[in-house]
Amino acid sequence: MHEHIAQTLYYLGVHLLFASMVWTAAWVLTSILRGSATTKYWIWLATSLNFILPLGAISDKMWARHLSWARPLGAIGDAGVRLSESATLVAVLGGSWLAGATLMLTRLCLRVRAERREARAAVSHSDPVSRRSILAGGVPVKFAGTRQAPAVGGLVNPYISLPHGIERLLTKPELNAVLLHELTHAKRLDNLARLIHEVGLCVLWFHPLVWITGSRLSLYRELSCDESVIENARGSDLVSALAKLANPEEPLLLQASASSFLSHRLARLSASPAQRSGLVANTALIVVFCIALFAGVFETVAHTACCFVHRGQAQVVHACRRT
Repeated sequence: MHEHIAQTLYYLGVHLLFASMVWTAAWVLTSILRGSATTKYWIWLATSLNFILPLGAISDKMWARHLSWARPLGAIGDAGVRLSESATLVAVLGGSWLAGATLMLTRLCLRVRAERREARAAVSHSDPVSRRSILAGGVPVKFAGTRQAPAVGGLVNPYISLPHGIERLLTKPELNAVLLHELTHAKRLDNLARLIHEVGLCVLWFHPLVWITGSRLSLYRELSCDESVIENARGSDLVSALAKLANPEEPLLLQASASSFLSHRLARLSASPAQRSGLVANTALIVVFCIALFAGVFETVAHTACCFVHRGQAQVVHACRRT
């Protein structure tokens, strides 16, 4: 039993070590190098998935016979063995993780349930005219209650939800800019990507970098959708639309969603073309991050594949199964 616990702790330690190194590369690259928000969004999404997917454990089960070069990290192995030998400590750590994961999962389920309930209530309380549905770029656009901000609903089959009366608040160019922003969310399945990250956060709730990853994803998710508006020469229209949607004197619309990362969004939308990123910057971002990601995955596999823990030994021993 101790061997299995020590092995699990070893896999987890090595995986999180190198996933954190990849996170550091993502943070440095997206903070220092100039590049498009869309490129940075995909970098943070890959960083999130790198935390969630335990590639080392998967490779050990599938390709251990072909990874005879793998070597263990003794320091992490020693710590895992020492922890596994204390039943009390294992129980405390396991119970704490389970309690945290349960609370996080409950919180997530309640939020998803509340969002669905609010969406149904908004539609049921709207008049028949506001329930009409049209298509924008192949994505359904529904009109709901007046208190709902422009948003995207659904996971696999997304739709755009607009508040009834928004066409009276915004001009046609401003409304088209808002639709372009939400359309990018819908076509990219951002709600599904967000849910996947939040499920991973329920498991890795104890790791602060996973929390920060969620914040970076939220920021660049919005900025990248604004870029699609800029590319269609409607950046100024979106700026004026955001100003109206975030107006505290406007009782028809919710202000919270419209004002999310508002200062960052306005700065990006108002930037001159010379300040925006080009092909060279995006290519550099992608290439350098891919190198960092590959190195992190390779090192994870190199230190977890084909390793097991021997009972009574305070180290992880390299023992490859040969054909």
